[in-house]
Order: sequence, then structure tokens, then C-alpha cells
Amino acid sequence: MNIIKAHNLACPIDANKLEQTGKQLVCENGHSFDIARQGYVNLLPVQHKRSKQPGDSKAMVVARTNFLNAGFYQGVAEKLNEIVSAGIINDESINDKDNCILDAGCGEGYYFDFIFNSLKNEKGSNKLSFIGLDISRDAIIQATKRNKQISWIVATNRQPPVAENSVDIILCLFGFLSMDGFYKILKPGGLIITVDPGPEHLTELREIIYPEIKKYEHASSLQTEKTGFSLVNSEALKYKIKLTNNEQINNLLIMTPHFYRASKQGREAACNLQKLDLTVDVVFSVLEKT
Repeated sequence: MNIIKAHNLACPIDANKLEQTGKQLVCENGHSFDIARQGYVNLLPVQHKRSKQPGDSKAMVVARTNFLNAGFYQGVAEKLNEIVSAGIINDESINDKDNCILDAGCGEGYYFDFIFNSLKNEKGSNKLSFIGLDISRDAIIQATKRNKQISWIVATNRQPPVAENSVDIILCLFGFLSMDGFYKILKPGGLIITVDPGPEHLTELREIIYPEIKKYEHASSLQTEKTGFSLVNSEALKYKIKLTNNEQINNLLIMTPHFYRASKQGREAACNLQKLDLTVDVVFSVLEKT
């Protein structure tokens, strides 16, 4: 597998192709974007922001980094890698072609780096580029510490700054699905692979922090009714994990929206725990652009 730098980034202002000139990405109309010293590029114009600092906070990013590095969600990463590999390696029609994978809402890069390190060692003559996109600048800065070969960008899923019909696979893990934005940049027959919480995901934690538990709805399943995509496959993964100290429990709580949605009493109860057995229950869905 020949890993190459992404060359299909587009200007977020006029959608023209971006070319690297020195330490900047520039479009033909003269819009320029600095490549930060960490290696990422901020392609999120002010007019695309809904707040001053959108996305996950630095505290959430650090907590998620520590939690994921401990290996609690490695089973999720392995299953995701299996699905992505089937779409890239086992598809003989894409040999000797330029292929691109986009992680839309990549966070601090744990899953994308896992997939990168698996695919880079696979045999094959096709070229493969990786784009990690997140609206949180703090998340992207953390992601650059994991992998320097991935093109990390600060941007929004609503208007991904990527050339039309240039992406083979879009990953969207526990994130915001922008079906219109994704459809535009996917190649014909391209795939969206989503990971959503299953009905029992972290149910033991939710029972502590909420007075009443609501069932999760699979965003990807709801979106398949939209024109332009068909559901290819859906499968669940469920397993148990053990958190053995207060730091692990707090990292899990802070890295999720549960920390902000829970009542004060619920947060305090969870933050004081010293151990917790949890259910990881997630659903993988594969959608194809038709």
C-alpha cells in the first residue's frame, strides 16, 4: 500500500483546489491558509463557526486521549479496521487507483491512527491518502501528535473542504452525520462507515448519572431514508470492560457529553466511584452512495 499525502483538499471559501506553496495552502483565487507548526491546517472560516471555540474542549480531548490509550475501546478499533480493510483491500476494482479515506469528526485521532498503521503494511499497488477532520482545534492538535503522515484539518462536517467525488470512504464515529456534505465529496459507490451507540452502551454509567435512561437511536439508520444512500450492512459489537480506578471513570465521564447532560448529583456520584464494570455496545453501519 503506497501511503501518500492528501491532494484533494479544497478551499472552504470558493471550493477551488488547494495547492501547497511553502508553508501555506493556496487556491487559484488567492485564498491562503497557514500550515501550523504541528502540521495541521485550519480550514474553518469564521462564517462557518457557530461559537468562538466549537467542538470538544481541551479537557475533553485530554480525557479521551488518556481513556482510549488505555485500550478500553480497542475492540471497537479492531472491528472498524476490519470493515475498512474489506472496503479498501478486498475491492479489486480500486487497484492502482488513488484512494482516500476521510475521518469526519476524528477527535484526537485514536481510531484513524489505528487504521493507518494497519493499512500501511498491506500489500498492494494502489495509492492511499488519509484526511482527519474535526471542528475542534484542540482535538486536531492532539491528533498531530499521533501521526504526522495523516492530513489533519480543522473543518466542519457540514461543509467538508474536500474536492467533489474524491473520497472513497468516510468514517463517522459517534459523530454528526452530514449526508449532503458527505454525498458531495464521495465518489460514486463510495462508503460511509458509522459507529453509533447500541441500546446498552455504557448503561451502567447512565443508570448512575440519569434519573431515567433514554434509548439511543442510530443516526445512520435514520438517515438511510434520504435520497442517495443505501444501507449495505449493519452489525453490533458488545463486550464488557472493567474500570479499576477513579481516574479512568472520570476520564470516561469527561470525554463524553454525559458530563454536561447529567445532573449535579449524578456527576458527583459517578466521580466518586473507584471501580465500575461497563458494557460497550456499538453498532457499525455501512452506507453506499448510489
